Amino acid sequence: QVQLVDSGGGLVQAGGSLRLSCAASGRTFSHYPMSWFRQAPGKERDIVAAISVNGGNTYYADSVKGRFTISRDNAKNTVYLQMNSLKPEDTAVYYCAARERTSYSPTAYYTAARAYDYWGQGTQVTVSS
Repeated sequence: QVQLVDSGGGLVQAGGSLRLSCAASGRTFSHYPMSWFRQAPGKERDIVAAISVNGGNTYYADSVKGRFTISRDNAKNTVYLQMNSLKPEDTAVYYCAARERTSYSPTAYYTAARAYDYWGQGTQVTVSS
């Protein structure tokens, strides 16, 4: 069983920055494609960013391109989301997700929620105007 613990959320003014962290335990983190999703009240859970096993391939939603950066440190079993130039519309609960398979591609990333097997508990990000 894989456990994911999200942290780093908080209240920030528009234009500010936050860095989210997701610490994984229980299995071989370096084999997992990872991602960040977010869910605002009354809305669906949407992909924010995704990263491949080797960290070389990444995906960003159009709404965050140029402002957010996803990265991973396989030695620390942690994935990060650096969020800059935050906007009020970024307000949501942010969740990290991990995909576990017996075989995997080191370069693939996944953008659909159904592709992931494990989820963090979520961390609230609130951006005030």
